Amino acid sequence: MPSYIVGNWKMQLSDQDSSALAKEVARLWSAQAASRPQVRAVVCPSHLALRAVGEVLRGTNVALGAQDCFWEEKGAFTGEVSPKALKELGCEYCIVGHSERRQYLGETDEMANRKILALLKQGLTPILCVGETREERDAGRRDAVVIGQVRAALKDVALVGTQRLIVAYEPRWAIGTGMPCSPDDAASMHQLINDTLAEMFAPDVAERQIAVVYGGSVDPKNIASYLAVPIIQGALIGGASLKAPDFAAMCEAASEPAK
Repeated sequence: MPSYIVGNWKMQLSDQDSSALAKEVARLWSAQAASRPQVRAVVCPSHLALRAVGEVLRGTNVALGAQDCFWEEKGAFTGEVSPKALKELGCEYCIVGHSERRQYLGETDEMANRKILALLKQGLTPILCVGETREERDAGRRDAVVIGQVRAALKDVALVGTQRLIVAYEPRWAIGTGMPCSPDDAASMHQLINDTLAEMFAPDVAERQIAVVYGGSVDPKNIASYLAVPIIQGALIGGASLKAPDFAAMCEAASEPAK
């Protein structure tokens, strides 16, 4: 199973800024990627920048991902983007159920489930985000919340052929706060998620086709402490992915011998 380093650029960059960053990321990582095939580098720009960034990344070792999608192929759904359209733009991955969409836009596990099923139908790899709030954690509900999110979002999901799935544990209280979860705490949650996945999927599928990564205030200074834990199979990175040298350095960290 490779290590996934995913940069979520959120709504931080213009179309031109996104293209410029993509060029620099591809330039810096291309010099190392060939000797580090165990690392999958992915960047997720805003929808408006997908076409331009996709053209920049075509033929490079950096994959294109989207930040969200809708679950229908087409129809009267104003403002939404279908997985089919994302695939035509060159996307290979798509984030689903990010904590900010849950918080600000009311995304539910049921909505995430429909998106995952639609993405897999089009051959895209979903990146499902799960994680508890500070209030849920303090109330002792952390495990129950995360298990519930995984089970609901992956209801009726079956991975066939070469289909893959990424689950990102992102404690909502750590997103954008500069207060990341400790590596030991993250490892225990990754084990919980893996145990849940093992109950839902055949052993060979859970082991070979599903990766669990960490997200939440990851940066070049702390990423090695997470990736040194074998059960953590990569990182979903927000603000720290907006600087090409930092993103390339984090991709390099994922290829260290410990991984």
